[in-house]
Amino acid sequence: MGLKLRRLAAALLSPGTNSSASAADARQAVMRATAHHPSTAPPSAHHLDTLLAFGRGSRISASALASALTDRLHAVASGQGDAAVALKCLVIIRILLDRGAFILRDQLVAALVRHPASGRNPLVLTAFPLGRSFAAATWVRFSARLLELLLLLPDAPHDGADADYLTALPNSQIITELAAFASVADAVRKAPPPSSAPQHNALIWELVRLAEEDRVKAERNIAARVREMDERLATLSLSLADAVELVCVLKQVEESVACPADWKWAGLDEAVVGEARRLRGRAEEVVLRRTEQERRFVRRDTAGSASMRVRTVGGEAVRFGSTRWAGTVSSWR
Repeated sequence: MGLKLRRLAAALLSPGTNSSASAADARQAVMRATAHHPSTAPPSAHHLDTLLAFGRGSRISASALASALTDRLHAVASGQGDAAVALKCLVIIRILLDRGAFILRDQLVAALVRHPASGRNPLVLTAFPLGRSFAAATWVRFSARLLELLLLLPDAPHDGADADYLTALPNSQIITELAAFASVADAVRKAPPPSSAPQHNALIWELVRLAEEDRVKAERNIAARVREMDERLATLSLSLADAVELVCVLKQVEESVACPADWKWAGLDEAVVGEARRLRGRAEEVVLRRTEQERRFVRRDTAGSASMRVRTVGGEAVRFGSTRWAGTVSSWR
């Protein structure tokens, strides 16, 4: 009996066996969650719980699930599947990135950035064939692009809107993060209008709901960073480079409010845009002031260098106030 237990333990603890079992289980779980039929229903809560459980195990199981998901998405993008399968994969990835354990999110991001087999990004689906389901294919293209931008967001606590977290960041980092969240808000603004989603297609409406969540999070993070930069401008001056970058990013934020009538869910709140507009005005003043300071410095430096020319005449140092009078000014002793 003891020998059987030792053999069983050796089999369970074998890296190769565990890896193979995890990979097979992950592929099976992904296939069930992304089945072709029903084509208009999002992945069930039961299937999502099964996928989330892979992140509560070892790194091997989390990596196996990430590979299975990207393989499935890569196969669909290569023409071996349909838009419904692609949409289900994108919904699952978006939910796992939001609710999954850290180890699962880490493995999923690594797999999405560069597919291990092809070396390409599985989310590059801008050329996904429209086929017979134009609405579904359109949402595949949009959701893949939005996920690409979500992967670039900072991995910050409390969605990055925590005051203590922002206070510790340098100016350049806050501006970079502000640009990242502004890109997400702008991408949602350019999404297909909800009116294009068939009422019976719950899968597409789940993507509409997730996109709205992303817009709200982006808006909250934009507002927090605008407030932080506003407080900093009251106590210290930005460098010219940071001020110019801030002005450009705030212009992007302001543009994210303009949406057609049926895209009301995709625009930023007017109050947030108003704060961004006021901050841009102050940042532009910093740009003008810094630019003028640099011009004065250049003029002063040029004048100083011209008046300090030194030549040697007959072995003695001779300083000339201007090269125009170099031949007539006597030696400086």
